[in-house]
Order: sequence, then structure tokens, then C-alpha cells
Amino acid sequence: MTKKAAEGRVRIPRYCIVPLLFSFLYNNLVYVGCRLIAGDWPHHQLLFSWEEKIPLVPWTIAIYFGCYIFWAVNYILIGMQGREYCYRFCVGDVLSRTVCALCFLLYPTTIVRPEITGSGLWNDLLRLLYTIDAPDNLFPSIHCLVSWFCFVGIRGRKNISRWYKVFSCGAALAVCVSVLTTKQHGILDVFAGIFLAEFFFWLGMNTNLYRIHQRWLQPVSQGIFGREKG
Repeated sequence: MTKKAAEGRVRIPRYCIVPLLFSFLYNNLVYVGCRLIAGDWPHHQLLFSWEEKIPLVPWTIAIYFGCYIFWAVNYILIGMQGREYCYRFCVGDVLSRTVCALCFLLYPTTIVRPEITGSGLWNDLLRLLYTIDAPDNLFPSIHCLVSWFCFVGIRGRKNISRWYKVFSCGAALAVCVSVLTTKQHGILDVFAGIFLAEFFFWLGMNTNLYRIHQRWLQPVSQGIFGREKG
């Protein structure tokens, strides 16, 4: 993490609150909205036959659920890298969810999940997941997409400790494995999520699309918090 964060003196800049909040709300709009629209439509399976050999590993539900903390910490950390960097990152983030929405609506996918018969905490949590989360909105995997964004967003930042970059890479890879071992996704969902994160991060960093995003959101931010250097 950054030196200030490591020393416990963390102040979240006001300029990053609105763009990060917008990304969060847009992500949920895409996920819930597409499910409401296409939930009853015919769904397809994008699985290779050999994927049946991937074992169900109940304890990896801890990684699947625990990644939400990882996401929150890293998105805030990315937002703290400066106003322009924040908007560049967030425009790529939002555009990636737009592509997700198109995929979810144009080619809805599903997966057949196993029946959980065992007892214990991990099996109970798996049953809970299967109850609250329908097997749709799978290609690409938003879990993998967001986790990889958490890594690429800090990958090239000199003010972030190397150990935390390594940790973030490992955490993102662990999430990618967990979506397979909890039988929530197939391998194509995983690679599509990683690809979208890499592509849209590059797009946000190497084009001026962020200015459109900033033009809409910065006045909202300034209206709420006032002007702030960053």
C-alpha cells in the first residue's frame, strides 16, 4: 500500500467519491437490471467438457465472499492516485460494465451447479450463495473483471508498495480460481473478465474518453463537496 496508508494516515480525497460511487451504482444497475430483463430468456452454457473435472472446493467460498473487502480497499486506493488517474480508471471501469450488459443481454449464459449435501460452515455458505445468486450473468465474470481491475489499477504506481502489488495480483488470481471451485463460472468467463479489465484499463489510460466522464461527474462532485485540489 502507499506509505501514508501503511502509517495509518489515510484521507480519502473528496474528488474520488462521486466517480467511485457512480462505478459502484452502475455495476449494480448492470447486474440487477440484466437479470430482471433477461432472467426468463433462453440461456446457454459456455463450458468445456473437461471443466466437469474441476473439483468443488467449499472453503473457497471464503475467497468468493471475502473479495468484496479487497475490491473496496483497492478501488479507494486507486481513486487516491490523483483526480485525472481516478477518472481515467473509472471510465474504463464503466465502459467494461457496458460491454458486460451487452453480453448478458445478447447471449445470456448459465451453469448447472451441483447439489450441496454436506454439512458445516463452508457448505452452508455455498448453499446460501446458490440461494441468493441465480446462475446467470456469467460471461464475462464480473468477479474476475473487478478483481483484475483492482490489480491493474495499482500495478504501475510507484507510490504503492511492491508487496501490496504482489498481494493484489495473488488476491485477483485467487478470486479467479474461486469462481471455478465454487461452480459459479466457467473458464471462458474468467478469461473474458481478465481481458476486459486489461483492455478497458488501457483504453482509459491512453485516450481522452475520461474527459467525457469527468465533464458529467465533476460538477456533481464539486456541487456536493466544493472544489478540491488533486
